[in-house]
Amino acid sequence: MRRSAAPSLRHAQLGLPNSSSAVSSSTAGHPNPLIRVSNHLSLLSSTSQNHPNIPTSSNGAPAARSTASVLNLLCQPKKVNVPAMKRLEDEAADDVVHIDKDLLSSSNKCTAALSAPSSSVGDSSTRKRIFRVVFGKPSAKKHKTWEGDGTLEVGEKTATLMDEDGKVIGRASQVKTAELEEGSRLKVGSKEVELVDLLSGPDATQTSSSLLPGPSSSKRPASELTDSPAPTSWKKPKKKRSNSLIKFSTEGCDPLILPAPSHDHQWTFNTKKLTVTPVAVDSFLTKILRPHQREGVTFLYECVMGIKNINYFGAILADEMGLGKTLQTITLLWTLLRQGPYGNNPVVRRALIVCPSSLVSNWQKEFDRWLGSHRLRTFAVDQKNKVTEFARLTQIPVMFISYEMLMRNFDDISTIKFDILICDEGHRLKNNNIRTSVLLNKLDIKSRILLTGTPIQNDLQEYYALVDFVNPGILGSSAEFRQLFEEPIIASQQPNCSHDEQCLGEERASELNSKTACFILRRTQAVINQYLPTKTEVVVFVKPVTIQKILCRAALDWWENRDRTSGNSDGVSHLGVLTALKKICNHPALIRGGEYLDEEDSKTDQESLLKELSELYNVSENGAVAVHHSAKLNLVRRLLEHLITIRERIVIVSYFTQTLDLLASLCDEMGLKYCRLDGSTPASQRSAIVDEFNSTYSRNIVFLLSARAGGVGLNLVGASRLVLFDSDWNPASDAQAMSRIWRDGQKKSVYIYRLLTCGTIEEKIFQRQLSKAGLSGAVVDPHKQSNIKLSNQELKDLFTFHEGNESLTHCSLGCNCDGKGNVPSTEDIPFSDEKENELDDDDDDRDCQLYLGRKSDSVKKKDASDLRMNQLFEWQHHAPVFQEGALQALGLTYASDMLAFMFVSPPATEQQSQA
Repeated sequence: MRRSAAPSLRHAQLGLPNSSSAVSSSTAGHPNPLIRVSNHLSLLSSTSQNHPNIPTSSNGAPAARSTASVLNLLCQPKKVNVPAMKRLEDEAADDVVHIDKDLLSSSNKCTAALSAPSSSVGDSSTRKRIFRVVFGKPSAKKHKTWEGDGTLEVGEKTATLMDEDGKVIGRASQVKTAELEEGSRLKVGSKEVELVDLLSGPDATQTSSSLLPGPSSSKRPASELTDSPAPTSWKKPKKKRSNSLIKFSTEGCDPLILPAPSHDHQWTFNTKKLTVTPVAVDSFLTKILRPHQREGVTFLYECVMGIKNINYFGAILADEMGLGKTLQTITLLWTLLRQGPYGNNPVVRRALIVCPSSLVSNWQKEFDRWLGSHRLRTFAVDQKNKVTEFARLTQIPVMFISYEMLMRNFDDISTIKFDILICDEGHRLKNNNIRTSVLLNKLDIKSRILLTGTPIQNDLQEYYALVDFVNPGILGSSAEFRQLFEEPIIASQQPNCSHDEQCLGEERASELNSKTACFILRRTQAVINQYLPTKTEVVVFVKPVTIQKILCRAALDWWENRDRTSGNSDGVSHLGVLTALKKICNHPALIRGGEYLDEEDSKTDQESLLKELSELYNVSENGAVAVHHSAKLNLVRRLLEHLITIRERIVIVSYFTQTLDLLASLCDEMGLKYCRLDGSTPASQRSAIVDEFNSTYSRNIVFLLSARAGGVGLNLVGASRLVLFDSDWNPASDAQAMSRIWRDGQKKSVYIYRLLTCGTIEEKIFQRQLSKAGLSGAVVDPHKQSNIKLSNQELKDLFTFHEGNESLTHCSLGCNCDGKGNVPSTEDIPFSDEKENELDDDDDDRDCQLYLGRKSDSVKKKDASDLRMNQLFEWQHHAPVFQEGALQALGLTYASDMLAFMFVSPPATEQQSQA
């Protein structure tokens, strides 16, 4: 008979002593781990003294047994010394870890030698950046059509445009490369180019170089052998019982039973005549869902299951930031992975979640946070974890991938059968002609969910693109939508429109509303006011300093002379002047452009303007920040001085990286520690930067944030104050940026400051935002009437500088208030018919920016975002001389001499109690 190869393990399982107990104790520290394990087994020998069935000899050693006695012993129940076995397993595992560390230590020496030559790469290569771009013919059309995708290689002052095959399309010299970031546009050769994202360069992630076209290598770089952890070993799970997936628990909470399918739905989809079973959300999720989130889960379930409409299976969850779109999505996905209405068979086997690269890790954290890694495993695609690996791991149902990685791995993804597609930050798909949208539409996935906080941004064509993505064909073709809906609705919103145009626009808006209401859900932060601390928003108008006035007049004089002499109407010079005016408002130092003016013949109109302005502002700062040359920067300095005394932290947001450089220099001069996140911050580091700032023990007082790079998806509740240093033409972008701190997890009262320079282009942008937000509200809510109507003359008055020190916006309202911090009374509001303009109670329940026909049961209070954009008459109006108590509450006591006017919203919770 062949003897077992592991007698020691058999003895240990039976609680019997092992012959290795005779090993000398001197071997306990033996370097050989196998000898140490043998010594650990000797611990079990002591149990023989207490085992009633083990006979011993006179000297205490186990006695010899006959065959019959051994068989009799084996038939008895096994008694295992659990503590000893546990200790044995732990120490044996430690030995394996020691061995692995020794192996890694030796491999480090080898890989260090292999990676040494890489340091000899020249500095010129590290200065180059490569962007993914879209390009097309230069055009001033509102709806621009791009010809294709490509890459843009940016050097110190040059840019080279190549198509997807690596063929050079055009080149440009004297490019201001320092200002290039995601979203920037420039002309390269005969093409107009828009930068989508950074692929490679000193500011890109370590693995982004693999995004470039070229031969790929299956070998990992040497650095990965030493720095990265060992790859996860995926083990095949044990086979579960057949009924393990059809059970759900609703104990200990109010159960959430999802709607049952209708008879039509059963007739269409239950062809096998399976039993109709109830679908309920597990109790560990229902007990943490808030009322509006329960409603959102039900809405998503009805949409993706085709219960609302058996022909369409898409949904747009358009909740404002901070309402828990991620949690609602996770709850739905977990439920569909385990249950179904027919035979309780799971509806979803595999799910694809696409999001920006900076949010991939955040999605993984949220799944682990709400579900736990013991319930569900997920897979994130990156340079190490490939799509092909996920295809083999059939036990892992959820895959995360960034938009960029999806385009690179589309061929592999298209071979996998996914049951549901979820796109986070879905407003990226607002143009259905870009490659990302085209590829996603090619995926054969019927159920689609799009998550976005701002479905309508610049125009209704973007809205159409999002709707057509989730439910293709529901609004017809793009041309049909433009003719039937977009043109009449926009015409009806003009102040000088006729009565017939207004009636037609309202009719078409109502029709659009009814078509999309069933699969779009929008709630605002008003539904979570009761769970958050108070929020106060302040629109601060500051007086421009003398040098800013001089430069603004010079820029406008240059534009008038240029436009009069050349008759140029292509709008290129107009955009350059507008950008220069915005930079002057931030700080005059930003308009210096001498380094781009080496060749006289290659100067563009904007460079000519910047040169003229630079000659007027030839102040030598000697490395210091001239704070007194910018009204807004001076106000920020005084606000920071106040925050130091009360020990609060602040987020400062800007659309210009040069402005962030100035703010960083200001923090250095004041000795303040700060974090910074902009387009150059690698995606792999962003989550760590945010976590560090939000930590209770963080020593960072200031967080400098680029609105374009980090305006979405970030939770910065470590700060209680936020300053929007400059504004964008799109109100949705500003709203996204300003919502970074007023979210779940915030413990302090929140103050948000929007800074505007009086009489300048910044006030014109703010007025344009009021008009655009009013347009969006009217489109999605045909019954809503805006209190503020800005005429065409006001919208065209962009190139006029008003040199007075009072707020142009307040003057345009025609308000007759005393400016002592009170909300204007009805006598102060210049309405010709008061009853026609007062808010109806039903309108208060609607969303000013997005309400798409489906009134949320959770929305019962007045919307705070209404006040921010459309109803300044419900804000407090503060004019000089300011009330000392108001300035002290806002932290602006040190800046009273710089203020021209302030609009102050009542605290959010106060609005809710008054509603």
